[in-house]
Amino acid sequence: MTTETSARGHGSDASDEYEHAPVPPAARRGLWSVASVWFGFPMNLGNAVFGGVIVYHLGLLWGFGAILAGNLVLLGYVGLLSRAAARTGENFSLQAAGAFGDRGRKLAAAFLATVVVGWFSFQIGLTGTTLHQLLGWSPWLGAVLGGIVYTAITVVGIRALSLLGFVAVPLFVVLAGIALALGVDDGGVSLGDALSYGGGGHALSFGAAMSIVIAGFADSGTMTADFTRWAKDGRSAVVATLGAFPLANGVAFGVGGLVVAIGGAADPAVDGGGFLGLLSGHGALLTSVAVLFVFANLGSVATHCLYNAAVGWSAITPARMRPLAVVLGALGLLAALTGVWDAFLDWLNLLGVFVPPIGAVLIVDQLRRARAPFPVPRGHHAPAFLAWALGAGAAALAHYLAPAAVDALVGIAVAAASFVLLTRRRSRSAGEASLTPGEPAPGESVPRASLAAPSRQGAV
Repeated sequence: MTTETSARGHGSDASDEYEHAPVPPAARRGLWSVASVWFGFPMNLGNAVFGGVIVYHLGLLWGFGAILAGNLVLLGYVGLLSRAAARTGENFSLQAAGAFGDRGRKLAAAFLATVVVGWFSFQIGLTGTTLHQLLGWSPWLGAVLGGIVYTAITVVGIRALSLLGFVAVPLFVVLAGIALALGVDDGGVSLGDALSYGGGGHALSFGAAMSIVIAGFADSGTMTADFTRWAKDGRSAVVATLGAFPLANGVAFGVGGLVVAIGGAADPAVDGGGFLGLLSGHGALLTSVAVLFVFANLGSVATHCLYNAAVGWSAITPARMRPLAVVLGALGLLAALTGVWDAFLDWLNLLGVFVPPIGAVLIVDQLRRARAPFPVPRGHHAPAFLAWALGAGAAALAHYLAPAAVDALVGIAVAAASFVLLTRRRSRSAGEASLTPGEPAPGESVPRASLAAPSRQGAV
């Protein structure tokens, strides 16, 4: 297969991130490599915090039910997008062209590539405050150090994200287990007591708890193609997704819920199930390992988000991924130092409302392309944008008028149904312009050179 990369003069070596073309079969990675990228992403401290908040409001059993239900939605949502990505080898931006148009894809990609910088900033800020709690460092110093380290890792590329996952996951499992054991010892709580924990707050509904789980990965889940395009086939991509949802994500949320259920959280309504406090005061060795864990664990999330942002912006500009990672990393660090990451709950609400409808439109488009080739719409494909708007509007109404509803599911259902109806009303000849002569049909796992920027040689 001739790749656009070679046509541009870039070699298909191990350092190529394929920002502007599909990943060719020769460059695809094994199942464990792709799975470790996704597996190490959700198993993080932030999700433990949210798991604790959910269990605090719903109790352990109902809380675990909401966590599982939200993860199953993510499995279906991200799994379908991942399967399509492995079939075509395209990143999110190229994948979006089929639904939003060859120009419209840039708006969708720019929106999500900017949104994930907010997640990167949150992880930097969380690094600073966590190191302050563990070591007494200035939160600014920890944030700056985290920002530099995480950006440097991202610049290495997909290989570094895979290796970081191999380190972050075992550390999480071991330290979470130690923290739970210490919490049970200190509090004298039995397993039966934990299972019967009924919660201390009642401000969260089951549907709202599911929304928290889904919103946590609405953005990077929608951009899963940036990771799973490296898979050798659709089955491998779905298995890699299964490792994340419900497995890794469920473990992280579940650990946080258990921390609250055993009484290991000082302020569960605010701090949720963050468990590092249970490790403090137990010797220098454990504290040192906890510091390493902070950088590996929060770094895994931060690097994935920065990678999404850099690949997204690179795919719609002449710039390459690595220089963009440095620029976006610096912007994310500046945002973190302003304290913008404190508005995190509002950020989650935004993600749950506006992001899932984008993925719903992509899923419908990719499913129809799997059955038959369709030309890429020229310009901005109005039905896709209208379906996105209708889905987001419905999710917003559900959020404010029906607090017990699952915002993301409402948005997904309305956007998918709207896109199906809107595209059926337009004939293929009137709704979608034909491809230029010689351009491969979308839906085939071959490059679509017309979607790349005109000249990449000599690009930054």
